[in-house]
Amino acid sequence: MVSAVFHSPLEAARAMPAPAAATAKAAAPAQPFVPAFSEPPLPRTPRDWSWIWLRVLPPLLGIALLVLVWELVALRSTSGFPSPAETWKQALQVFSDPFYSKGPNDQGVGWNVLSSLQRVALGFGLAAAVGIPAGFAIGRFTFLSRMFNPLISLLRPVSPLAWLPIGLLVFKGANPAAIWTIFICSIWPMVINTAVGVQRVPQDYMNVAKVLQLSEWKVLTRILFPAVLPYMLTGVRLAVGTAWLVIVAAEMLTGGVGIGFWVWDEWNNLNVKNIIIAIFVIGIVGLLLEFALIRIATAFTFEEVKA
Repeated sequence: MVSAVFHSPLEAARAMPAPAAATAKAAAPAQPFVPAFSEPPLPRTPRDWSWIWLRVLPPLLGIALLVLVWELVALRSTSGFPSPAETWKQALQVFSDPFYSKGPNDQGVGWNVLSSLQRVALGFGLAAAVGIPAGFAIGRFTFLSRMFNPLISLLRPVSPLAWLPIGLLVFKGANPAAIWTIFICSIWPMVINTAVGVQRVPQDYMNVAKVLQLSEWKVLTRILFPAVLPYMLTGVRLAVGTAWLVIVAAEMLTGGVGIGFWVWDEWNNLNVKNIIIAIFVIGIVGLLLEFALIRIATAFTFEEVKA
């Protein structure tokens, strides 16, 4: 055997064979780096289209049924009842210029709706200013409850139009008489619902108020008002619906500018298409008022947390 002679330690280190593991690692091809925490991709969940069947399709079917019945009535009518297509063409003309004004008795549907909403706002505002405090007082004090319950039971079932001649006699004008009619018909739901809400406040709350010797103002603002708010908003919603129903009938009798007067004026002109358009306008405005008040009531209604 011939032994090699190395002149330095560096040459000896270079001449030594590499370890087997290192040689195998160097010879193996490079593999991609895969993190230890990687997981296989999740399977794609199918998109849920059930909301179409539950929310979109039923209203569309209801509207389609209405149009179908309307078309059948128009086809079988011998008095010239307008079809949906004819009414739609007329509606395009009506809403092409809803705010025209050609005199006090010839104005667009937009001005008539705004006039009716103005009367509703005045009558309803007065009813809320009187009815809500009255409801708190009637519900809070037993003496006042026994005093006013017979009067409310007597006057509440009276037809709204029965109050209109009283308004004409007292206020000597059609516009204040219409506002008076809205006021007297809108006040009852707010009084009754607010009083019922006050009476349903748990007695434990009132006992705590007595122990803490809270003033009547603090009892009203800290205990009664938060508890009665859902009942009060329900009464407000019912009152607005009643006011919008009453104003149409009142304006038919009093005249002037308003959606009710517009309906009656179109009937005198035998324009049935505009009457049908007015019916839809009245329904849509009432629906928007109802939706707005429901949203407000939902925002201020809190559910009790059950233990």
